[in-house]
This record gives sequence, C-alpha cells and structure tokens, in this order.
Amino acid sequence: MALAKLRTFTLVGIEALPVEAEIDVASTGLPATILVGLAEASVRESIHRIERATLNSGYRKPKNRVVINLAPADLRKDAAALDLPIALGLLAATGQVTPDVFADTAVAGELALDGATRPIKGALSIAMAARRQGCRRLLLPSANGHEAAVVEGIDVYPVGSLSEAVNLLAGELDFEPAVVDVERFFREQSQHSIDFSDVKGQEAGKRALLIAAAGKHNCLLIGPPGTGKTMLAKRLPTILPPLTLTESLETTRIYSAVGATADQPLRTTRPFREPHHTSSEAGMIGGGSNPTPGEISLAHHGVLFLDEFPEFSRRTLEVLRQPLEAGSVTITRATAKVEFPADFLLVAAMNPCPCGYMTDPKRECRCTPIAVDRYLGKISGPLLDRIDIHLEIPVIELEELRGDGSGTPSTPLREQALQARERQHERFDGDPLMLNGRMSGKQIRSFCSLDATGEKLLRRAVEELGLSIRAHDRVLRVARTIADLEGSNAIAEYHLAEAIQLRRLDRRLWA
Repeated sequence: MALAKLRTFTLVGIEALPVEAEIDVASTGLPATILVGLAEASVRESIHRIERATLNSGYRKPKNRVVINLAPADLRKDAAALDLPIALGLLAATGQVTPDVFADTAVAGELALDGATRPIKGALSIAMAARRQGCRRLLLPSANGHEAAVVEGIDVYPVGSLSEAVNLLAGELDFEPAVVDVERFFREQSQHSIDFSDVKGQEAGKRALLIAAAGKHNCLLIGPPGTGKTMLAKRLPTILPPLTLTESLETTRIYSAVGATADQPLRTTRPFREPHHTSSEAGMIGGGSNPTPGEISLAHHGVLFLDEFPEFSRRTLEVLRQPLEAGSVTITRATAKVEFPADFLLVAAMNPCPCGYMTDPKRECRCTPIAVDRYLGKISGPLLDRIDIHLEIPVIELEELRGDGSGTPSTPLREQALQARERQHERFDGDPLMLNGRMSGKQIRSFCSLDATGEKLLRRAVEELGLSIRAHDRVLRVARTIADLEGSNAIAEYHLAEAIQLRRLDRRLWA
C-alpha cells in the first residue's frame, strides 16, 4: 500500500484550475473511504461510481482505510471529471498501476459504472491549463478528444474506459494522440446555410445591418409583425468577418464550459443566440452557486438577438447595460468571483405599439397614446442610449415580394464590411478588436471631427431631439462608420444626416 498523486483540474467559470489528487491507502485499519478537500456533492458521490467502475473493469478495490485529498483544500471542486484521476490513483496506491506512469501527465474524465468514460465539460480549458502547467500529455474521455486536440504543445489521448487508460499508461497500447487539422476543419465547416438574398426588399434594413456589421454597432429593428425583422437579424452573421482561430478558441471555451460542444468541437462560425423573452437575469448574464455562462457570453464574438424586445422583463434588460459597455460580465458569489467574456453585437426587434400595426398602412392600430408610451417605456433611456441604430422596417408591397428578382446577397455586403473594418484597424494601430462602435470619448474627438456644416447639423439634432451625451457620441460613431464604408477620411454632412436618421426612437415621427 502506498501514496499516489495525480494532476487534474476543476472548472471555475470557464477557467480550469489545477488540482492535485492524493490517494493514500493504509496497510491496516477498517475499510472506509474518506474524501477531503472541499468537494461538492457531485464529487462526494463519485466514490460509489469509482468503486463499481473499478470492480467492473477487473481490478480489485482497497480493503483498508482510504483517504482521498483534493488540493488545494480551499478551492471548491464540483465536477464529475475527477472520477478518472481518483480511480487511477486508487489503482496506483494499491500497486495495480506503477505510479511512475503519471509523470508529466494530467487526467480528467467521468466514469460510468461499467468503467466506460463519459464526456466532461470544459475539456478545451483543461487542455489549455494542462499545457500551461507543463504537462506533456493529457488523458480525456473519447468524446472530448478532438475538442482538446486543437491545443498545440500537448498530446491529448482520448480513452474510452478505465482499463484503456491503464493500458495506455502502462505502455501496453500502441496509441497515437488525437490530431485535428484546424485549417481544414475551418474550410469545411464555416459555410452559412442562409443568405441576405433570401430577403426580398428591405434594402434600408440591409443597409443598417451593414453599418452595424462594419462598425460593431448595436441595432434595434422596429416594425409591424411579418415585415422581416427576424429574417434580417438571423442573416447578420453572414456579413460579419470570419472567426479567427483565436476568436474561435475563446468562443469554444465558453460552449465547452456548458457542455455544448458535442456536435461541434470547434466553433467555426460566429454564434447567433436567440433567447426567449421569458429568460431570467441569471439565464441572460450567467449565474448559479458555481457560476456558469449566460446567453450574453454564449454570444461572445457573435450576435445576441432579442426578439419582442419590450416583452423581456425590465430587470433582465437592465443587466445588459454594463456588459454592453465593458464587453465582459463579472459575477460575484460568496465563494468565488468569476469573469465571463461577453463581447457581442446586440440586435433587438420590436413592434411599434402593443398591437403591432401603428406603422402598417393597411391595418388599423387601436392602441391609445398612453398604451404606446407604456409599451415603449419598458425600454429604459440608459439602455436605449447604448443602442446605436434604431431603424423602422416597413411593410413590403406584394409586387415587390412576388417579383422575380432576388435581394442583395451577403457576399458583396460582407466585402464592404471587411473593407471598412480594415480602415478601422489601420486607424486604431492594427488592434483587431477596436472598432468604431467601441470608441472612447477621446477617440471620438480625435477621429470624428466635423466641418462647420456638420457641426451645425449635429447641434440642431441634439437640441430638437433631446439627445443625451451618450446618444450624441453614438451618432458620431455611426457617422464615422458610414464614412469608412465609402472610403472617406472625413465625415461629410450626408454621413452625419444618415446617422441621425438611424436614431428612430429619438425622433419618434411615427408616434
């Protein structure tokens, strides 16, 4: 009987933190298994799974006192991924596996009662953390192998069972590490099944979304039911730049942390999240005793689409204010403080009134002015200020809908957006994450200067529309993007005029 030590990891938020599993089997004493190290219920229950998995795999269980310590002792462990390292440690401590085989090796995995491995959450983060810790190889369940294999600098071995892991460590299996051709995977998987050409008419809506894509401007679409607001929003990812490998890994880590990578080990297209309007605050920003990412983090580097915008609860919408500015969200609990990335493009859609037909020329609206004000009042001014573009989506005429011609496709729009972004990258010293929609006040003063005519127009707009300081800055950011789309270094009066036209809820002409 002896002491065995293995390196493993536990997930806190989306970060994998190192854990050392120490297993000591005494040579005397009554049979008992004691687990220490601030283990949560899922880890405490693993003792029974591990015992049956060990026996059903053909190994013997210890007959004396067993102490399992998960260090560090002050870090909460709440994951079934500790099953496999504990099981291997028990086998090493009882002499059924040579402890030397664990050198430069990290292990994580959940076990079934028959000894088979089951997929775990956060495999990608675990592989990144294992590489940082200097591990040479990593053993994971078969289902997680290709997800973790995209990390360079560490050999990932997917194992299907406890006995397979033992044989691999003992050198009895001629086993090659998992390999993923990332470039080929991106080429094969990064195609979109939808296109802007599917949308007949609504060229103004496409123009607004082009501006949103070029400068990363949050957007609100307003119009009667059935005008194509959702169709437009769902096609926005088709004109955004392709995901880079760095962005893909950042996004995949988030999906891995919630166990949503089984069908796609590596994200190759920008995420599009569409939560229902009954979503809670925790569902939107993340939460729980062991905090997990919410919808805004799952939309990282992609699009968050909120349909029926005023139908979301006021509290749920208000929690978006800080992440929209910061690009991340911090969740604090008594036991942990977790930060999740949340750099997303917000697109919302709403009707102009409760019945939805205020701007419909063919259907009568029966809403009273008080009902309309109450409906619009569900969206707070501070939140509305953080949305750069407010655009009315009109009803399409039947002749245009039934016509033979197709709408503007995504490809030329994407090329325009890419060219505009390249100009912004040059302006912001090559920073790929810095775009017009995220400019600071100092940058606005530097890059959004106006001539005398433009100054006069902007002053008039602020006075007549009652724009806040934040809305004033939003108009300038949008005008800068419109100028970039035309390849203009200066913001002309008509660039500014178009940006002001895109503040529809400030103007409220239809009300």
